Amino acid sequence: MPYEKVCLLVAMVVTVILSVLLSGNFAKDAKVVVIDLDNSAYTRELITRIDASEYMQVTAVINTPTDPKKLFYEDKAVAVLYFPRDLEKNRFTGSASNIGVYYDNTNTAQTANIKEALQELLALDNAAASGDVGSTNDSVAGQVQLADRKLFNPQESTSNTETLGFLFFFGSMFFTFATIGMGPRLRLTHEMDRMMEKGTPWELIARIVPYAGCLIVSFVVGMAVLRVWGDLNFSGSLLTFLFTQLFYVMTVGMLSVSFGWTAANPGIASSRMILFIPGGFILGGMTGPVTYYSDWVVHVSHVFPLTWEFHFQRDIIARGAGLSDISALFGAFLVYMAGAALLLCWRFYSERKKYYAMKRKEARARAKMQELAKEI
Repeated sequence: MPYEKVCLLVAMVVTVILSVLLSGNFAKDAKVVVIDLDNSAYTRELITRIDASEYMQVTAVINTPTDPKKLFYEDKAVAVLYFPRDLEKNRFTGSASNIGVYYDNTNTAQTANIKEALQELLALDNAAASGDVGSTNDSVAGQVQLADRKLFNPQESTSNTETLGFLFFFGSMFFTFATIGMGPRLRLTHEMDRMMEKGTPWELIARIVPYAGCLIVSFVVGMAVLRVWGDLNFSGSLLTFLFTQLFYVMTVGMLSVSFGWTAANPGIASSRMILFIPGGFILGGMTGPVTYYSDWVVHVSHVFPLTWEFHFQRDIIARGAGLSDISALFGAFLVYMAGAALLLCWRFYSERKKYYAMKRKEARARAKMQELAKEI
């Protein structure tokens, strides 16, 4: 490794690329859904003022009773506001009333700016209604307060956030270390020649399966420790989560073999782990809130497999979603998995093409040597 070059490259990546990706330090236009059962002029005015805030973007307004938990699936919302019936009537007849707000606490930092913005909006509204300077309403009206509730991780436990994130990160990282050198190892043992003659990409996938099984077992053991020793909130079905893990670990395995395929030896292959594992840990929502990133950064982050893993963790483990609740997310991941499989097949058949080209070259060389031997 030419360290004099690598150390400068690392410095440039950290200071330039990551500073651009992580440039946001607040939740800008975080997704907010409103359940408006009053559907009045007052609530519509509130919705407009909420949407005008730089911290929030109202993505949907629902006028029927809805379970707020389901609105958080697939990261479709960070907060859900609940406007009860007769909110406008209570507002202008002197009766106190509450606006319900549900916060997604899967990352404890992502709602801080929203809480401040909502409190400020209601404080200004109450001040104007009480005849404050500049108010058009000089009558005494009912005070509106926020009644908030933190969902999915109300105790703000690290077992549900950083610790769980590190479990998936380090597990995926060492799984990659174990499989990324598969191609070079097959060449060093000359097993690759046999595979080029008779094998298929399925043989490579079969070699990944034992490692994948160990990784899934390690995930279950780790979550069991966090559940018993710590205070992990496992709201969904373990079987549903394990079903998604069958696809996740095989996807990571196929990407791992593909990235290490051209390395001269397993040691060089291992260094390529940094290309596709840490990116998901940095941008997947466990180290920092997704709401802090620009939209293009969130979209690009799905290049990394660990980003998808954290989606499954938030939806199934934290929010209790079923497979049907995340069908769009899971379908998109299957497309991603198909891309990983195609990449592995392309690597395999490109190697086979080179193998047969080398064999033809060797055959021509032998034939030429035989002709020279006959002439002599």
